[in-house]
Amino acid sequence: MRVLFAIFALWAASIAPSKAQNPNFTAWLEGFRAEATAAGISAEVFDAAFEGVSVNQRVYELNDNQPEFSRAIWSYLDSAVSGARITSGRAKMAEQGSLLSVIEQAYGVDAEIIVAIWGLESSYGAILGNYDAIQALATLAFEGRRTGYGRAQLIGALKIIQNGYADRDELKGSWAGAMGHTQFIPTTYLSYAVDHDVDGKRDIWNNLGDVFASTANYLSVSGYRQNEAWGAEAYLPVGFDYALADASIRKPLVEWAAMGLTQPTGASLLQRFDPNMRSRLILPAGAHGPAFLVFDNFGAILKYNRSTAYALAVGLLSEEVAGRTGAIAALWPRENKPLALDQRKALQQALIDRGYNPGPVDGIIGAGTRRALRAWQKSAGLPADGYASMAALNALQS
Repeated sequence: MRVLFAIFALWAASIAPSKAQNPNFTAWLEGFRAEATAAGISAEVFDAAFEGVSVNQRVYELNDNQPEFSRAIWSYLDSAVSGARITSGRAKMAEQGSLLSVIEQAYGVDAEIIVAIWGLESSYGAILGNYDAIQALATLAFEGRRTGYGRAQLIGALKIIQNGYADRDELKGSWAGAMGHTQFIPTTYLSYAVDHDVDGKRDIWNNLGDVFASTANYLSVSGYRQNEAWGAEAYLPVGFDYALADASIRKPLVEWAAMGLTQPTGASLLQRFDPNMRSRLILPAGAHGPAFLVFDNFGAILKYNRSTAYALAVGLLSEEVAGRTGAIAALWPRENKPLALDQRKALQQALIDRGYNPGPVDGIIGAGTRRALRAWQKSAGLPADGYASMAALNALQS
């Protein structure tokens, strides 16, 4: 029995995060105390919030493998816009129709977009997350590539407690410190959360009126416009210059149409949309996958989450829950395996070795990496789609 107890104790110690396992954490926390005090956080709130808090190594693991950035987009969309999520979304649209209509009119944000974000962020309130927000944010603030984010959000979380918006124990959510039905990070909560029913609380954990109004308010401030499309799938003509699929290139729809872009059916895009709507082209899976023209509302959704895969999922799911089809006509290149974290870092390092600047070697394929990759592809006579694939990595390393 003693042997079993000893084995169990060793196992428990190996998985339980503690300050003893991170000897510098206590010193860091004392330094952060000064930052919190300067931001107006009282010693009483600070001490109560951090009682028993330690580093959570799982947060670092999840931070390096966010599904929006690490999974193949078709795999991500299979889950994000699944049949079950569509069915539940349609039921929630009907169930909350009256409330959503009020919110839609008040903020100028389409109800189906609110519902789609609700569905993606918490499965319509079923999964709010059980990570302690203070611990998760302290972990990110302590060390790693997102210390600035962690510190800012940690101060925000302490302000939520100090201002009486929520109790310390209520601050539960995702590993990144996002909370509530639509996963607001603390600074977003402080700036955009709304007390819809005027009961003195901005309750994004339990009150759907506050949840929907807060979400709509954030999107509205981000530039969302009611009754305007988020985007549409487009068919590209033979010989198209894939380098035009760049975040910095925005053109009126009439110009894209003049280049030969059409709806997947071959019909003119101008039959469906305002010819003067400015849009940009995205190729989420590179030259061998579907293409989309996205409008200003897509940009507003991106301010909620900077992942193209996420914003695309919101757009497609919103179409489905509203009773329209969000099906994609073109096929995804499912035979292509996504790059693992070390391979994404290797691709970034290979770009640096060849004289291109992708930004930090962090495994995050963001705008800087895509820009550098596109420049190298163009110089190598390859389709300049900026897509980080195994073929691109092999060519860079050859």
